[in-house]
Amino acid sequence: MGEKIKIFENSGSDKLINERIKKINLLRSKGIDPYPSTYNRTHLIGQAKEKFKSLENEFKDSKFDTEEFAFSGRVMSIRSMGKALFFDVKDKSDQIQCFARKNNLGKNYEILECLDIGDIVGVIGPLIRTRRGEISVDVKNVVMLTKSVRPLPDKWSGLKDIELRYRQRYLDLISNSKAYSNAIIRPAIIKSIREFMYKRGFIEVETPILVPIPAGAQAKPFETYHNSLNRNLYLRIATELYLKKLVVGGIEKVFEIGRLFRNEGIDHYHNPEFTTMESYQAYANYEDVMKMVEDLVFEVATEIIGTHVLPAIDGIRPDINLKPPWPRLDLRTTLIDKTGVDFYENRDIKYIESTMKDLGIHIESNASWARLLDKVISEKIEPDLIQPHFLIDYPVEMSPLAKRKIGVNGVVERFEAFVLGSELANAFSELNDPIDQRQRFEEQEQIRSIYGDDESDRLDEDFLISIEHGMPPTGGLGIGIDRLVMLICGENSIREILLFPQMRN
Repeated sequence: MGEKIKIFENSGSDKLINERIKKINLLRSKGIDPYPSTYNRTHLIGQAKEKFKSLENEFKDSKFDTEEFAFSGRVMSIRSMGKALFFDVKDKSDQIQCFARKNNLGKNYEILECLDIGDIVGVIGPLIRTRRGEISVDVKNVVMLTKSVRPLPDKWSGLKDIELRYRQRYLDLISNSKAYSNAIIRPAIIKSIREFMYKRGFIEVETPILVPIPAGAQAKPFETYHNSLNRNLYLRIATELYLKKLVVGGIEKVFEIGRLFRNEGIDHYHNPEFTTMESYQAYANYEDVMKMVEDLVFEVATEIIGTHVLPAIDGIRPDINLKPPWPRLDLRTTLIDKTGVDFYENRDIKYIESTMKDLGIHIESNASWARLLDKVISEKIEPDLIQPHFLIDYPVEMSPLAKRKIGVNGVVERFEAFVLGSELANAFSELNDPIDQRQRFEEQEQIRSIYGDDESDRLDEDFLISIEHGMPPTGGLGIGIDRLVMLICGENSIREILLFPQMRN
């Protein structure tokens, strides 16, 4: 039945643990295993409650007896009343009150005498409704399934320390129904996205996470070393270049949902590892992708929460209407409206620095023109994009992988989708001119050299060779899964929808 557990040295922090260890030893001394290997649960609590309500409707005011249900779950509260014990048990579906009388349980009541909040138990008995009207279990048998050693957070205050909630997410899931709901909704959203893409003929693939060149985005990578290959490798910052190689190979509709890794700061919207979906469709452009994005978000939200209007949340957001079509805003025109300046007309770095100073925008030292303009967009346009919007047609300097817009000098066919002032998606008509692409990569390498910009995109010779064999016109997309989950769950911090976010020491 297991060896007797040693008691900790007495100290303030160990007293509660010691009391529980004594109970473990007491149970074992009575021949009761506090950690059995299995349990035959017949119903979830929620299922049994619904069955009981159905019987009530059937029998009206007549008395009836239910079958004996076998539940299992965690003890959330205990109330002793002489020779009877009330305790609440919670499983993944619901919570129920259990009413146990000493004369009904006999020797099994010894288990209840060792019961603590946080223990996991099996409970067997019919359902009744108490005088106070609460559906309860009339306990006929109880089984200790897991004797907890450490106590749960206080029932009423819960985990108030936000940092502790993220570090000990398992406790947050036990005590915080919203955290549990977020954890369940996230995979449902990902499943819905997959089904949306499958219905449109896309093929899901997996591409390398360890890569020799961290290209396909403008970000600082994490670096590692492979002993057998005797070379440096990087955690991928994007899946773009590998997926476009597959388009070259004839997989005309391809997508991947997976983790990306960027060595960047941590805030409400950023975590060093995050999840995206990238997709690429041959013979499509950014207009086709825009339509797909608004349809995807609309359909996923409607499937998950039953409506395309996300309800207002005090202090976080107003009602958000996701119904297509979303407004398209020309970036150049919008910049002029917001700042009174045509940044596209004069791309001299001294001019943009001077203009930013006049606008009261912080100027990063030794930053390129493209990075400075991105700062202007972030401060003067993005905060006002509360309802879904597309910003379209970006300067070529900001988009080294996007196709040039015909008839408009220095502009590419790119859009970003914004909701609640935050970027949700980024997409291009993909550049498939290998000569132009090589020149753009070389310019990015020059920017890295001149400005010391370790986030500039990198020249990937193997990718260039692939598109030199011919890549069809292609519409590409990157959509932030974490941002979409935040939107649907009504959260304003990425750490609320990641089960295990990165934390500072």
